[in-house]
Amino acid sequence: MTRNAKRARSVGGALLALTPLAAAAGWIAYSRLAVDHDVPVPAAVEARRGTIGTSVGRLSYYASEAATGRPLVLIHAINAAASAYEMSPLFSHYMGQRPVFALDLPGFGFSDRPDIRYSPDVFKQAILEFLEQVVREPADIVALSLGSEFAALAASAAPERFNSLALISPTGFRENGSGGSPLGGLAYRVLTFPFGGRAFFDMLATMPSIRYFLSRSFNGPPDEGLAQYAYRSAHQPGAHHAPLYFITGQLFTPTIRQDAYARLPMPVLVIYDEDGFTNFETLQPFAGEHPNWRLARIQPTRGLPHFEQLGATTDALDAFWQGV
Repeated sequence: MTRNAKRARSVGGALLALTPLAAAAGWIAYSRLAVDHDVPVPAAVEARRGTIGTSVGRLSYYASEAATGRPLVLIHAINAAASAYEMSPLFSHYMGQRPVFALDLPGFGFSDRPDIRYSPDVFKQAILEFLEQVVREPADIVALSLGSEFAALAASAAPERFNSLALISPTGFRENGSGGSPLGGLAYRVLTFPFGGRAFFDMLATMPSIRYFLSRSFNGPPDEGLAQYAYRSAHQPGAHHAPLYFITGQLFTPTIRQDAYARLPMPVLVIYDEDGFTNFETLQPFAGEHPNWRLARIQPTRGLPHFEQLGATTDALDAFWQGV
């Protein structure tokens, strides 16, 4: 090989090595300069929106209190673009029948999105303070996916505030636990260095990415209203802070079955079927060991039965509440 050929090969190798760095630098610049991080967001449901001060910042919620009866509280899941919109079919169905509330958990929706260390305890505390300040009486709680773990932690800490607990597609029933990672802290530092993780999050929050992840939770096409709202919610100041803790596995409680689920004294209903992000390997044996637990399988669904089969979901909830 001639000297010029060796030099060309060396330069070519250096350019190939620099290509990923150049692409990363280009995306970071695009994220900082071209992505709108303050997109207008409408209300998730047509109801009064209120806020309260909590130990983890301002917490936003929706309330429909025209009807009387036992309060119903809806708690959304956790993902890159979560909000109370995820519970909107249930909110719309039950408003006018009973008092209904839906939270935007810390870091999501219209709630504060501070740059803090998010953890299961942050969300547990937010739920407890909301129940204490706003609801003020035992309520029926319905929680979705990872929100089920936070609701269960709150219910095991203050069972007197829960009349019943319904969990839709809850996490924590894999054979090997909830899904947390011992390397979550390291992964978080990698993703947030050196520019705070916003650019990485912006890759996850594109509309094609949102539609892809939602497609794993629907048998058919994803709900377009949910996709559009998720995009808007993910393009807010501070929208990346809480999701990065989720993405790196730091919001799961690996021992949630022992630490919370097994300690719940109130009636518990689990609505489930298939799920694109978790499974329910231990659910039936666990429920068999706990007489206060009931199961309702709604087929075919993939994690969001209240979007795909609202009637079957509300039928299961109504039958459950008749006995509590």
